[in-house]
Amino acid sequence: MTCHVMVLGAGSVGTFVGGKLAAAGADVTFVGRRRALDEISGSGLHLTDLDGGEDVVGADEFRVATEPTDVGSADLVLVTVKSAATSEAVRELAGKIRPGTVVLSLQNGIGNDTVIRDVLPTCVVLAGMVMFNVVHHADGRFHRGTDGGLAVQDDPALAHFVELFARAGLPLRRHPDLLPVQWAKLLLNLNNPINALSGRPLREELADRNYRRCLALTQGEALAAMNRARIRPARLTPLPPHLMVRLLTVPDGIFRRVAGQVLAIDPVARSSMADDLALGRKTEISWLCGEIVSLGAMVGAPTPVNQRLIELIVAAEHGDRRTWTGPELWDQLRAAAATARG
Repeated sequence: MTCHVMVLGAGSVGTFVGGKLAAAGADVTFVGRRRALDEISGSGLHLTDLDGGEDVVGADEFRVATEPTDVGSADLVLVTVKSAATSEAVRELAGKIRPGTVVLSLQNGIGNDTVIRDVLPTCVVLAGMVMFNVVHHADGRFHRGTDGGLAVQDDPALAHFVELFARAGLPLRRHPDLLPVQWAKLLLNLNNPINALSGRPLREELADRNYRRCLALTQGEALAAMNRARIRPARLTPLPPHLMVRLLTVPDGIFRRVAGQVLAIDPVARSSMADDLALGRKTEISWLCGEIVSLGAMVGAPTPVNQRLIELIVAAEHGDRRTWTGPELWDQLRAAAATARG
């Protein structure tokens, strides 16, 4: 029996995941902006990945819509809109979606599933995390540029979809409690603003010790706030988070030898925040560094570094297009950290 999947948010991640499911035989409808839908409707989808995988999905093998009008037939809804748009997007499903439908949030940040559950209380709403980066090229070409899969909150309702995701090459990594994974992914995503401000591809940025020291300072501050809140992030990197913070600061040659897999990234891949700034869109900085600032305020832990990154990204959103060299950004964040000690 064909599985009907609705992808709410046809951006890079939503289109890649939905396209892989379509290639695996699912009946997929993409809901998104007209410009994005026109592109994939005209060209179809060409999906590739870092490991050499490739899927071609013809334009006649999926459907597109600017509004979720056929929600009642969906067996599974994937929410892949930006965090700021979550409430507005899922409200369009209210009154149309069948009770018991599985709604899976594949979004950055903490708590999007709670927002969705408040709007759709009769659905099975589950948190999920996309652990890889997707690069969008022209003409419907989407490329998975980093390692990683899909992590989800485990639930019996997922049993109907496990085989489909496995067939699509996106096996679901199910967790009894996804929060430690979400906090760990948030730590990794604190590199998004640093990458966006650097103006460099991820691999080039992370190969530069000064940018890594910026990330170490940002993550160290976040870990201090998490520790005070008794939050224990999962281990998603070769070393536990607190040791990765130390490793990030070592000289470039040592870092390449010890943590080479961190640099196993497509050479043109950039953070989604860099893409948002390039397209003149509002970023998710409030759901990344903003989450750390809010947590710090709640537990009495200073977070001036994350606050400074918010200020720099907001300035970029409002037209400040400068790119920051590693030493320049390091000086900015180090000065911010000094205010907490001063």
